[in-house]
Amino acid sequence: MQGGGTRWGGSGVWDDGGVNDNPLELISIDPSVCHGQPCIKGTRVMVTVVLDALAAGLDTLEIVRHYPTLTADGVRAAAAFGAWLAKQEIRSLTPTT
Repeated sequence: MQGGGTRWGGSGVWDDGGVNDNPLELISIDPSVCHGQPCIKGTRVMVTVVLDALAAGLDTLEIVRHYPTLTADGVRAAAAFGAWLAKQEIRSLTPTT
């Protein structure tokens, strides 16, 4: 990969017929793309953009329509990355007293 970027690995959380057994393989972090923010591999669409769209209630087809460089697998990869990241560290949403 150019720019010294890395791809995230990990175990996939679903199997959609073998199309992509490891969705995190579709996540790219490259300092020369979007300031090193996690993106869907081969695009300049940041994972946070996809997660925000999902949180706003858009479905996969709507997201792909808005971002034609994405695929349904890319949307699922963003969700898998968000889930993986949420498991890495537990933090309180409100300050504890």
